[in-house]
Amino acid sequence: MDMKVIDLNCDMGESFGAYRLGYDEEILPYITSANIACGFHAGDAGTMRKTVKLAIANNVSIGAHPGLQDLIGFGRRKMDISPQEAYDIVVYQIGALGGFVQSEGGKLRHVKAHGELYNMAATNAKLAEAVAEAVYKVNPELILFGLAGGELLKAGKRIGLRTGSEVFSDRTYQSDGTLTSRREPDAMITDEQQALAQVIRMVKEGKVLTRQQVDIDIEAETICIHGDGIRALEFARTINQALTAAGITVQALQK
Repeated sequence: MDMKVIDLNCDMGESFGAYRLGYDEEILPYITSANIACGFHAGDAGTMRKTVKLAIANNVSIGAHPGLQDLIGFGRRKMDISPQEAYDIVVYQIGALGGFVQSEGGKLRHVKAHGELYNMAATNAKLAEAVAEAVYKVNPELILFGLAGGELLKAGKRIGLRTGSEVFSDRTYQSDGTLTSRREPDAMITDEQQALAQVIRMVKEGKVLTRQQVDIDIEAETICIHGDGIRALEFARTINQALTAAGITVQALQK
C-alpha cells in the first residue's frame, strides 16, 4: 500500500498597519506550507518581511497568497475583474512577496489565490487561465494550489505547472464540489472533531460528505487551515497530530 503524504497549509501574514490578525508564530510549527498575504486583501510590507522570516526559521514552504484589491472586504467580496486584470494583480503580488523571500535568502515555492479570487478562478475558466498564466510566466517552477476539481487546477495542468489539489478542514462543501458560501450559516466548521473526521476521510478515502448529504469524490494533496479562524491554532495542532497518528506523512508538496 502506498504511503499517504499530505501538505498542511495555512493563510498568514494578514496583519496590516495597526491591525493584528491570526496566530502566525504559534501555528507555524504545525504546518508545512505558509500562504503569505501580499498587501492587496491583507498584509503590508513589514508584515510580509516578518512572516517570510518566521517561515524560513520554521522550515516551512513559502507561497504567495494574492487576492483582490479590497482591504475593507478582506478580498472576500465579488469584483467584476477581467482576465487581464487578474493576470496583472497576480504577477504584481507574486513579485512583491518574491522580493522579500529573495532578500531573506529563502525560496518561493507555491502560489495560492485568496478569497473571492480563489473562488472565481475555481469556476471561471477564463480567469483560471489568466491566473495560471501569471504564475507560469513569473516562474514555471512554482506550484499552483487550487480547489480540488476546479478550473484553476485544470488550467495549471494545461500550461505545465505542478498543481496542488486543495481541500479544506474548516469549510463545508456543496454537491458540485464548490465551497459553501461564507454568507451561509453552515459555511464554516468550528467543531474540532467534525473538522478532523472530514480531513481524515478526504485524505484516506478521497471522499467528502456535502451539505446535501451526498458523498462526492475529492483529491486531497494539501489541506488548508484558515489562519484567521477562531480555532485555527487548535485545528492545526490536532490535525497534524491526527494525520501523523494515522500513518500519514505531513510534508510540503514537491515539484
